[in-house]
Amino acid sequence: MPLKEKIALITGATQGIGLAVAQALADAGCNLILCGRNTSKLQRIEKQLGRKRITVLAHACDVRDEQSISDTFNAVRQNFRRLDILINNAGIVHANLPASKLPPQVWSDVIATNLTGMFLVAKAAIPLMRPGSIIVNNLSVAAKQVFPGLSAYNASKHGALGFTNTLREELREKGIRVVALLPGATATDIWNVFWPEAPRKRMIRPELIAQAVVDALTLPPEACVDEISILPSAGVL
Repeated sequence: MPLKEKIALITGATQGIGLAVAQALADAGCNLILCGRNTSKLQRIEKQLGRKRITVLAHACDVRDEQSISDTFNAVRQNFRRLDILINNAGIVHANLPASKLPPQVWSDVIATNLTGMFLVAKAAIPLMRPGSIIVNNLSVAAKQVFPGLSAYNASKHGALGFTNTLREELREKGIRVVALLPGATATDIWNVFWPEAPRKRMIRPELIAQAVVDALTLPPEACVDEISILPSAGVL
């Protein structure tokens, strides 16, 4: 179990891909810091995963709030003193609207969560990471494609890919690997926001995305998968 006793922090850990990754890492023996905005869900998952004989710390965190992030990483220092794996997963989407009708506050919230939040969490994590550590940024295929009606989401993910690629080069000399995760349509609750009738049966299961992440994390230190792109075999939805 190459990940046994590693320390992993996951943002957006209460549902979807974040929760699936948390469960997969728990099965692999990782100690976990679970972050999200829903305290009751965090506590329930903390209790469930804690039964796997690992250490699980649930910490409420809003990635849009620098003080909230600072409090979270203070807790990481007090409980673990280091961080081996960061899964930058927190993200939101918005209702399907043309840019001409998208409220500026919605734009700001999406950019603050999906792009600025990713930057702030990575910035706080890096001082705790040693050579051999890994950062995985969950971006979505929207980092390279555009979907009409989702201008803020597209912009946030395109920007996050640019940030991820830059971060990889900056951290290469430190021996910290950075992976861009670009999943295609995945059967999570996020679809309820902009396409409730989406054909879930044709989508990827979050557990498959989580397995791909674990596979990337278990590569030897001299190798790195820069980008993981996974699409439904049924084709574009």
